[in-house]
Amino acid sequence: MCGITGSVWWHSEKAIDVSALKRMTDAISHRGPDADGQLHRPQATDRPTGVALGHRRLSIIDVAGSAQPMGNEDGSVQIVFNGEIYNYRELRDPLVQAGHQFRTDGDTEVIVHLYEEHGLEFVDHLRGMFALAIWDARQQRLVIARDRMGQKPFFYRLEEGRFSFASELKSLLQIPGVPRQLDHASVLQFLTLQYVPAPFSMLQGFQRLPPATIGVLQNGRLDVRRYWTPPYDDWDSSRTSIADWKEELRHELTEAVRLRLRSDVPLGAFLSGGIDSTVITGLMQEQLDRPVQTFSIGFPVKAFDERHYARQASEMLGTDHREAVVEPDALSILPELVWHYDEPFGDSSAIPTMYLSRMAREHVTVALTGDAGDELFCGYDRYRAVRMMQRMARMPKWARRLTASAAAKLPASVRQKSVLRRGKRFLESLAMDSEERYLNWVTIFNRHRLQQLVTPELWREAADRNPAQCIFDAYTMFPQRDFVTRTTAVDVETYLPFDLLTKVDIASMSVGLECRSPFLDHKVVELAARMPLEVKQSMQQGKLVLTETCRDLIPPDIQTRKKMGFGVPIDHWFRAELKPLLHDILLSPRCLDRGLLNADEVRLLVEQHTSAQFDHAYRLWHLLVLEVWQRMYLDAPPPLSAPTTV
Repeated sequence: MCGITGSVWWHSEKAIDVSALKRMTDAISHRGPDADGQLHRPQATDRPTGVALGHRRLSIIDVAGSAQPMGNEDGSVQIVFNGEIYNYRELRDPLVQAGHQFRTDGDTEVIVHLYEEHGLEFVDHLRGMFALAIWDARQQRLVIARDRMGQKPFFYRLEEGRFSFASELKSLLQIPGVPRQLDHASVLQFLTLQYVPAPFSMLQGFQRLPPATIGVLQNGRLDVRRYWTPPYDDWDSSRTSIADWKEELRHELTEAVRLRLRSDVPLGAFLSGGIDSTVITGLMQEQLDRPVQTFSIGFPVKAFDERHYARQASEMLGTDHREAVVEPDALSILPELVWHYDEPFGDSSAIPTMYLSRMAREHVTVALTGDAGDELFCGYDRYRAVRMMQRMARMPKWARRLTASAAAKLPASVRQKSVLRRGKRFLESLAMDSEERYLNWVTIFNRHRLQQLVTPELWREAADRNPAQCIFDAYTMFPQRDFVTRTTAVDVETYLPFDLLTKVDIASMSVGLECRSPFLDHKVVELAARMPLEVKQSMQQGKLVLTETCRDLIPPDIQTRKKMGFGVPIDHWFRAELKPLLHDILLSPRCLDRGLLNADEVRLLVEQHTSAQFDHAYRLWHLLVLEVWQRMYLDAPPPLSAPTTV
């Protein structure tokens, strides 16, 4: 687990010198605190392309060796790699038999020789998480690739005469003369989805490599293709009972955990007390001869505290459990969070994720997580709402429109119970098409609110790019499946990599902690994709097959508990300690004069929330993060370390 950066250039005026490469590498030192390395090969008569590769290392496997950049026997192939290849031992023996010579015991050198042996098909052999760049001097080409699920980040900039890449944007912004201009269409994407989806970036001219993608840069041209897609359209409709899938699922999950226990440094697990993290921890404990070190955090607000469930899981499984109660200091963590995420990132659960990562890093260097269990096995409540709505959609269209119109006239305020507010929103969406309805449920600012929020100039300027197009595109990928399964697949394609996995990667790597999720093993993903909906979900419950398969690992209370979000009480913050910050930042001339937001609408949101008329907490959080990011990244070059004040 590391941070990578680099550049290739074919115009001499675009050359990256050694000092620039050092700054690019240093900017991501938090991702790899154990070592750094650079390779710099300027242009020459026999080398029309200059190359600079930088690496920061977090030592996990082959701690004493495996320094990067790393080359093959004659140095003609060089790699910088961020991630872990869990099946590297199984891949190594065939390569040795084919005549490749190894100097290290780690996974990086395996990738180098796989590339030599299989060319661009090397990615098909990798089982793990990765973002990498391979310079092939013989063919004068750069090969870039990202893992199937999008666990590891990869940003790049292609301009006339030069291609540059990095794990984080802040590294690319160290290149002299690189512009920092806001991409206005990406602002609308962020305000709609709470993230900017690949291939876009918040800065013009910068892009992110999509998951499951490999690219080749040669002769100044970048060709990118997708190399893997989860097989949702290849489902097995003949296996309709949970019993048909239990043995295979238990085997694949056990194997995925086994591979992720490979480490030369201490490892543990995040244990929230939910089904997913409990299953992963239980499978770990089955395979280890010592108690798993587990970690959870809690909050003084009961609605956000899961520690008693985590304790139950720990006691049943026999783990060495640690927990902490935190009083999140939003004023201190906000600038640090914005700096680490490089772009506006609206998921406020990044805050507890950063606290949990800090706590775990005091004891271990690797932590297994339960990420992706909800998306793969229909765990979210909204998937049951989708199923219910599909049934109600059989009503005549006139009846659905009438019901939606009546629901829209019902009063709504923050004083209502959340179930009433959700019910109103549910009924209001009856008249919509299925895809539009789901989008309306998961967006922060829906299309109507967004048009009210932003200035007419911004709305017109970004009109050629639908902020939610990635959602609609994902719905078209698997047309043969039922709509609920298609919706889970949409989340696997969008919400999972662009929100959840980004959140975990940045939060954990900010303290040099590696997170591994067995549910993200592509063998597990492929198995889940082939399952029919009936084995995953009923009208009353999700994760049926997962719960039944691993019932022996899950305490009874956790098997039936209501899912709790991993969040913080930002609604309370904005009516208490953060109320002055809302006024000082969101209502400041500096914010309102940028030409992005309708000042009257921002004032209305602040007033309605702080007076407890309505709950706009998440909308206000997005606006706050956006403005703080602009001050930190646009108004001046971002600092080389996290600031302590906004």
